[in-house]
Amino acid sequence: MPSLTRKMKNTGTGLRAAAALLAAAALTPALTGCANVDTTAPSTVRSAPASPAAAFGSVDCRKAKCIALTFDAGPSEHSARLLDILKDKQVPATFFLLGKRHIEKYPELVRRMAAEGHEVANHTWTHKILTRSEPEEIREELERPNAEIERLTGRRPTLMRPPQGRTDDTVHEICRELGLAEVLWSVTAKDYKTNDSALITQRVLAQSSRDGIILLHDIYDGTVPAVPGIIDALKERGYVFVTVPQLLAPGKAEPGKVYRP
Repeated sequence: MPSLTRKMKNTGTGLRAAAALLAAAALTPALTGCANVDTTAPSTVRSAPASPAAAFGSVDCRKAKCIALTFDAGPSEHSARLLDILKDKQVPATFFLLGKRHIEKYPELVRRMAAEGHEVANHTWTHKILTRSEPEEIREELERPNAEIERLTGRRPTLMRPPQGRTDDTVHEICRELGLAEVLWSVTAKDYKTNDSALITQRVLAQSSRDGIILLHDIYDGTVPAVPGIIDALKERGYVFVTVPQLLAPGKAEPGKVYRP
């Protein structure tokens, strides 16, 4: 956090500046362990021929003000309600799913996510921190969800999100072998620290910008109730919701690369 100890001549200005700095620090996305990772922004990817229309209609993010809504660590008991909301609002999302106690517990929700046009992606089997794991462990953490998702949906994931955003060269290489691109984020509500839906909404809206990737977790009690308000407010600001692949289109995520706005 920037130092706030320097005296300021104008007390009112100083207090406002201090408050702004504190607010920015509190909302900065926690991408622990990957500060030195080379990342690619969606805006730099959109150079290939146009991809086919997606389930929710074709969106050209070169022209539209796009934003991607993503959910980690599900499915959970809240996911069916979330899918109802997304269907009602006609909003696609990207789900980075956990295997143990999630995919294996709610296989019907994994099928539903895919059937309703959402992107189903990989968030490891047990949420193990990959940068602390041996290569064989990393490979198993990623292969098991891939196999289960493919079995349930008929489509093998092409995207993954490393737990806590922790990644390194070894993770990149194994992802390349497995055909996975890594996706980080630019917006976090830190919903793992609060069940206050109004606060979650406020945090997302404060950080959102064009080409943003919003990180939420549908496993926490306060998150799903915040989603309708988040969607409505961002639509009012002119945003179009897309999946991560749509955000990159007409370009395409490359295995082994890391993407972040």
